[in-house]
Amino acid sequence: MLKKNSSIKLIKYYNFINYNLIYNNKSINRYKKDNYGLSEDKTKNLESLKKSIINLKNCNLKKTAKNVVFCDGNPKSRIMLIGEAPGANEDEEGLPFVGRAGILLDKMLASISLDRKKVYISNIVNYRPPENRRPTDEEIKRYLPFITKHIEIINPKILVLLGSTAMNALIGKDIVISKMRGKWIEKKFGNCKTFVLITFHPAFLMRQPAQKKLSWIDLKMIRDKKSKLNI
Repeated sequence: MLKKNSSIKLIKYYNFINYNLIYNNKSINRYKKDNYGLSEDKTKNLESLKKSIINLKNCNLKKTAKNVVFCDGNPKSRIMLIGEAPGANEDEEGLPFVGRAGILLDKMLASISLDRKKVYISNIVNYRPPENRRPTDEEIKRYLPFITKHIEIINPKILVLLGSTAMNALIGKDIVISKMRGKWIEKKFGNCKTFVLITFHPAFLMRQPAQKKLSWIDLKMIRDKKSKLNI
């Protein structure tokens, strides 16, 4: 039987991820105004990485996208989240997770006392694929060095991979998310050694709401690991 506090937290979580989100098409109007006091080296490294992505040649995604979608959140955070690719709202605003899936992600983070100022967010691919299709293997391969470098620069203690595209790109192509989610993996990305957790993408949870109970388990794992690592 669940303890009283656990029951309250569970109720709070399901309130956060209510079904009304599915019908909300309004994007989050979020612009980066915070000064996180980054070191000069980290600032230069992030600017250089973004410039390299913008200057990338022979990328068809750039021809149809409006904006590069580089990051959102706190670059000094020790918790990094990586999704798949920008959608229409993200392409419009130049920020990741600002559409309906972004609203759900924010509420999921809030359920474990996190928000955009306490985490750092990016995607495997930095430009929107046409019609919001999944990035091709070739596109993922082209952008993989950039996201790997991105992880190394941020140097998170906790890396959360949202969905199978991020998982397959960074962990392995021959694994399935149903068997890998909810498990901690220690992995190195350059000089960054981090704890990796794979969980469902918010967009998937909107299509398969029955899986939200499993994402709640994953969120509690992040909360507990955060506490254990004194983040």
